[in-house]
Amino acid sequence: MQNGLINTGEPRNVLGHIVSGAVASAVVSGTINYKKAKEKKLSSNEAIQDTVKKTAQGAIATGTAIATANHIGQQGGFLKAFTAFSVGMAGIYAVEVIDDKLNSKYEQLESSCCEDKLLEEGSNE
Repeated sequence: MQNGLINTGEPRNVLGHIVSGAVASAVVSGTINYKKAKEKKLSSNEAIQDTVKKTAQGAIATGTAIATANHIGQQGGFLKAFTAFSVGMAGIYAVEVIDDKLNSKYEQLESSCCEDKLLEEGSNE
């Protein structure tokens, strides 16, 4: 390993840590959301959706942390570390934006479905 400003140890396998981060995030968010669904604080659909989102974000965050630490440990690796960090932030932000858009589409479909049912009920009377 090259002598960097900070000794971060031997470079670690980023892909392996992405998998580990996904598993850890799924365990944590899945357990929390299961409890919330059981207490009727969330629907099972919302619990699953949140668990999938947090699992993806946890995988991205863990991979980002490992890639960033690997680059910090290399001489002259701060630009690469900053790039890895920025890409990770963008990935987590993208998951959040996609989730918001999917929620918006789902709400639109749900409201149009309800409007159609109301129109059908009104015409049947």
